[in-house]
Amino acid sequence: MLKGLKICGISDSKTLNYILNHPYPPKFIGFISNYEKSKRFVDFEKLKKLIDVNKGEVKFVSVLVNPSEETLEKIKILKFDYYQLYDVDPNRTIEIKKKYGTKIISALTISNKEDVIKYKKYSKISEIILFDSKGYHKSESFDHSLLDEVPNDLNKMIAGNIQINDIPNFKNKNYIIDLSGSIENDEGKKDLNKINKLLNLFIKNET
Repeated sequence: MLKGLKICGISDSKTLNYILNHPYPPKFIGFISNYEKSKRFVDFEKLKKLIDVNKGEVKFVSVLVNPSEETLEKIKILKFDYYQLYDVDPNRTIEIKKKYGTKIISALTISNKEDVIKYKKYSKISEIILFDSKGYHKSESFDHSLLDEVPNDLNKMIAGNIQINDIPNFKNKNYIIDLSGSIENDEGKKDLNKINKLLNLFIKNET
């Protein structure tokens, strides 16, 4: 059974408010907080205003790639429930978790089984393990069957160019599904019609 939905790469208030006020909002919303190569990156001043909203039960996630101490000190005042960490080793992950008192999504980029088993180094220090592609901001895919041997009791999230119509294929999996590129238009902006389709389809397949 699917365990939740994350919509990632939100960068404007119109889209954010639409999602938060939807009858079936996702469990998580992600914001690209320090990775400037991404078209979805939001600089600190804009981010501060963007997430200063009533988010209800939705969890806000700061997506961070190997964040510096300066970045972490800056964003610690913001209303994030989770830090999603890419390229951060287990010891540094523990330091960040202890210092900033936040929940952690450890992101692993996957191309083979050796990449998958790295979850064992993070499973006891992270609330969620995200299995993503090597593409970072490029919405690339990876073979999700590589996760078949990951224990069911691991709290896992998957990304990697998942399309809206793929959702029913995961109905019997205990995953949190993470989408970004597939709910954008040809200009790379979030498409409210696609988001609406996703949220309505997901609620039908969640249980």
